[in-house]
Formats: sequence, structure tokens, C-alpha cells
Amino acid sequence: QISDIWSMIRRMGEQSVCDYCRFGIAVCRQYSSGSAYPCVSLSTPLPGIPKPVFASVDGHEKYETKITTLENGLKVASQNKFGQFCTVGILVNSGSRHEAKYPSGIAHFLEKLSFSSTAQFESKDEILLTLEKHGGICDCQTSRDTTMYAVSAEVKGLDTVVNLLSDAVLQPRLLDEEIEMTRMAVRFELEDLNMRPDPEPLLTEMIHAAAYRGNTVGLPRFCPPENVEKIDRKLLHKYLQSYYCPQRMVLAGVGIEHEQLVQCARKYLLNVKPVWGVSTPANVDKSVAQYTGGIVKMVKDMSDVSLGPTPIPELTHIMIGLESCSFLVDDFIPFAVLNMMMGGGGSFSAGGPGKGMFTRLYLNVLNRHHWMYNATSYHHSYEDSGLLCIHASADPRQVREMVEIITREFIQMTGTAGEMELERAKTQLKSMLMMNLESRPVIFEDVGRQVLATGKRKLPHELCELISNVTASDVKRVTMKMLRSKPAVAALGDLSELPSYEDIQAALSSKDGRLPRIYRLFR
Repeated sequence: QISDIWSMIRRMGEQSVCDYCRFGIAVCRQYSSGSAYPCVSLSTPLPGIPKPVFASVDGHEKYETKITTLENGLKVASQNKFGQFCTVGILVNSGSRHEAKYPSGIAHFLEKLSFSSTAQFESKDEILLTLEKHGGICDCQTSRDTTMYAVSAEVKGLDTVVNLLSDAVLQPRLLDEEIEMTRMAVRFELEDLNMRPDPEPLLTEMIHAAAYRGNTVGLPRFCPPENVEKIDRKLLHKYLQSYYCPQRMVLAGVGIEHEQLVQCARKYLLNVKPVWGVSTPANVDKSVAQYTGGIVKMVKDMSDVSLGPTPIPELTHIMIGLESCSFLVDDFIPFAVLNMMMGGGGSFSAGGPGKGMFTRLYLNVLNRHHWMYNATSYHHSYEDSGLLCIHASADPRQVREMVEIITREFIQMTGTAGEMELERAKTQLKSMLMMNLESRPVIFEDVGRQVLATGKRKLPHELCELISNVTASDVKRVTMKMLRSKPAVAALGDLSELPSYEDIQAALSSKDGRLPRIYRLFR
């Protein structure tokens, strides 16, 4: 045994001499064990290792999102992404904008009732236990124009997942006790919406109501309190009969083979009769969004919103918006760049250039006016319209000055953007797009929404190319077009110093964005 050890040490010594001869003294460093460890530079190939062969992108990259339409009109879309887990779901062209002929709140109820008892599963617990066997989780989200049922689970459980999704979407029992529990959940959410320190969801609801008064995307996303008792199984079935038909659905999957997903779709979604009977898509509301502009005000005591050792001071929140465009038109990309250029955030945000500290709402607003707590730009876009808005918050006594600062920023958007500023905004938009699309659930949502809206999918590199092609004149052109629309205004809090809607409209029509002067005899 001792002789074997000596022969092994001798061989290691010979290897060290070989390494020394081939790579020089820096390669071989003697350690206390007596062995030599090759210290090769990261830019130098490792000795004795075969030359690597890297995968190359073939000509089929542009076809990586595969789409198949079944005989009943259901679209199946998939994108392969290597890994043990997949995300699969059904997206339905149904949301709060489609409730014109119904009491508002049906989409909100369906979101809360999702993945409850079905024809095959006795309860929500049974659904969750079935998914747990495949390491899965489920979720349902509704927006103004889309309802999305999604499951993330092991690839091996795909058959079970599609079967479960089909049952949850087309065969829900909608029991009386489940509907009653949903009523309680909806009431709690409405109460929470009015009490939470973050006013963003409430302001977004208000700005849509102001911009599209009484139509399509301006209809309430959350169920109004007076409609909670009106919604029952009969009304839900009537709605589902019109909107939950195969032609208005997409089965999307990420992380699975396309043929496998199509096979499961044929098995569980092709000849299935829904619990509400034959679909009647002829009753679908096809209203086009009508931008109206206007103001929605909510006077509210915000002094006790966030108490505790470090309470948030009383603030008044204002959101001003103008009509942008649909996500289906070419101008959508310049609007997205403009939104990124405006940027903004809270006055206590920390971070460097990547956090948006060089955006206009930081440089021109938050850095110059220390008393403003927030200035953020948002862009909401739909298949027939869009809304670009700025949310700002400050002490109630400084509301008039705050509104003028925001109207001036809107007017200054018409100026020609600097080359560095534009390139920074475009780079930030591209990096945000690419980083978000590293997440499997985000890819799933992107695939599903694009195929549902357009029947195809623009790939990330195509979108990046469109972003790169945006010029300063494009941004100026879409801004000029936007400023021709009437403003939409949402105001929340103490509104004693809020300028009139006519004054805000006059400021956005002026050359410098200033509000009309008011002269008071007594201050």
C-alpha cells in the first residue's frame, strides 16, 4: 500500500513538470499537500479538455412560438423552454369591458370563483392536492379585457394540468355556498381598496372612469357594492354562455412540446360541452372604446391612512392622463419609449441610473421640488385605445402648484428629446423587456395575450428592433397628437386647492403648461 502511494505521488510530480514545461511557472503552484494545481487564465483553454462545440441558432428561431387552431376555433400556442417545469393556462377574451349589458362585477366574481369545485373535483382543496402531486400551483387573474387561468407544474403532469384547466374553465359548479363566500371576499377587497396606504389601484380605477365615461375600459374593474347581491349563478351562466366560447380562447404553454400540448387540447377541449350549455357568441358586446376625457373626484380624509412610529403624512393624489393609442398600431412603440423617458417614482426611491434616476420626472420634478412625494408615469394600452398618465402626490396645500408642474411636463414632452436621453430610454425599455421575459410565467402571459389579440406573436428581438428604430421626431409626433385630446383627471384626498377641470384643460392647451392666474383680494 505504501508503494502505491509513493507511485501516485511520483506521477503527480511528473504531471507538474509537464504543466510547467507547457504553461510556465504561473500555472503550477505548490500547495501544502504537495500536489500541483493548474492555475490557468480564464481566457486560456484548460489543458487536456476537448474543444467545446457551442449550439448555434438555426433559421427556425423566428418560428419558436408555434400556433395551431383546432376545429372548434380554439388556438393552441406554445414556446419551448428547457427545464423540468412548465406553465400552461387558458386565456379568455373576457373582462370588465365586456359587461355593458350586465351588472358590473361579473369578471371580479369569476376571478374569485376560479378553481373551486367542478364536475370532476369536489372542492378547491382537491384541486390543490392534485396539483401538489406534480409540484404545481394555480392562479386566476382578470383585467379589463382578459381573464387568465394558469397553472405551473412539472412537465410530466401536463395531461393532468390540461384536464384540470378544462374542468375549471368549462365545468365549474358555482355552488350557492361558493357564491356566498365570494360575496364576502369581494366586500373585503372593496373595503381594503379604500383603506390601503397605496392609492394606485383606486386612482387607476378612477382615471379609467374619467377617460372612458360609462363605456368599455371605463366600466368598473371591481364589483360596485350595490351589485354584490345581484350576481348569482343564473347571471354568471348567461354571461359565460356568450363569452366563454372556444373562438375567444387560447391555450398557451411554455416549457412543453407543441405537439404534446395540441394532443392534450384535442383530448380535453375539443368536444367538451360546457356546464352552461351551447355557447352563443352572437351576443358578444363589440363596442369600441370611446375616449371622453373628464374628471372624477373623491374627497377623502387621508390623515390617518398609515399610522405608527413613522406615519405617512396627509397627501392629496392627482392623476392626469391623455389618450395615447392601441397596442395594435405602430405608434405604440414610441409611446412606450416616451413613458420610459418620463419614468419617475417615489421621492424615497433609492438606486442609480438603472432605477430611473435620470428620467424626466426625477430630474425636472422630484429633484427640484422637495415637497412632492411622488411623480410617476404610466401607460395603459388596449386593443382600441390607450391612456398615458402621470400620478403625483403632495401636501393638500400645494395641490395647485403640483398640478401646474405636471401640466408643464406634458407640454415639455413636445420638445425634441436629446440623443443621450432617447438612447437611455430605449436601452432601459429593451433591458426591462428582456429581463422580464426571462421568467417563465411572464413568457406564458406574453404568448397568450399576443396570440389572443392578434393571432400571432412578435418575438423579443423583433420588438427590440422596433424600439431601436424610434427617433426623436417619432416621440414628438405622438406627443403632439396626444395633446390634442381632452385630459382625464382623477383626484383623491383633500381637494380644497384643486384647480378646476377647465383650468387644467387650458394649461394643457397653452404653450408653457401654466394654469390661468387667479387673483384673490384676501389671501
